[in-house]
Amino acid sequence: MVNLEDLRSKTSAELQDTLVELSKEQFSLRMQKSIGQLTQTHLLKQVSRDIARVKTLMSQQGRS
Repeated sequence: MVNLEDLRSKTSAELQDTLVELSKEQFSLRMQKSIGQLTQTHLLKQVSRDIARVKTLMSQQGRS
């Protein structure tokens, strides 16, 4: 899980890198689930929420 305070201290470029990293992780988890290797299915929801957090912060930084 991504710490919100750590995300707020990052620049927009660092947030973009974090978003790409989380998207790759989400893709990997989806592939593992589709072939039946993923036993910790809660990770999918957790990564999705982390992606939403990053996108929200990017939007907030864009407005200010």
